[in-house]
Amino acid sequence: MTLAIIGGTGLTSLNGLEIERREMVHTPYGEPSGPITHGVLDGKPIMFLARHGSGHTIPPHRINYRANIWSLKHLKANCVLAVAAVGGIAEGMAPGRLAFPNQIIDYTGGRDHTFFGENLAQVVHIDFTQPYDRALRSLLIESARAAGIEAVDRGTYGATQGPRLETAAEIRRMARDGCAMVGMTGMPEAALARELELPYATCAVVVNWGAGLHGQSEVAMTQIESMLRTGMGQVRRLLTELIPKL
Repeated sequence: MTLAIIGGTGLTSLNGLEIERREMVHTPYGEPSGPITHGVLDGKPIMFLARHGSGHTIPPHRINYRANIWSLKHLKANCVLAVAAVGGIAEGMAPGRLAFPNQIIDYTGGRDHTFFGENLAQVVHIDFTQPYDRALRSLLIESARAAGIEAVDRGTYGATQGPRLETAAEIRRMARDGCAMVGMTGMPEAALARELELPYATCAVVVNWGAGLHGQSEVAMTQIESMLRTGMGQVRRLLTELIPKL
């Protein structure tokens, strides 16, 4: 089984990956964020794609999600682990923790969000009741426990448009909607993977509290950068436990 890892903010490369080659895929939907890196991590074949590009230059609303997911399917990835930085909303989502969401609410707009929008023989609907793959989520939870990582094993991911951060009122609204965390890249990535029948799960790295929470007057970018470094170290420990289980 070949795992594809999509790296978000803070994860533009993967430490320990023995790189075999890089491959640029030309898709019917345009160019992906960058070349797919093929390599070996902990003895297993891995594909890696930097969601925002290798130099972190592509903002969330400009990512070609369709090309990214299509590329991984075309190269015969068997499952996708999406790593994403998020803000914490629920009380348990403190900065520095990992979280594995089990639900998602889409607040984005204007993104190319489906492979089934044109040139169809008939209208196609997918079941999206459970947006994340149950088996892959279970392996993430099991691996975090084995690695001694304090992780939250469920929660609703609220996907916002970006690239700006949210207002305090928007965070309060999302909390009322039941969101435990907020990020900018969860959709349409998850839905596109489901359309192509690619098992998909998210490892969210909580890097800050949502706007206005816990008395903060603004979101400090220095804190986000610090928590990213901490969180990505935990992601690497998580992968060491996860990969042999695949």
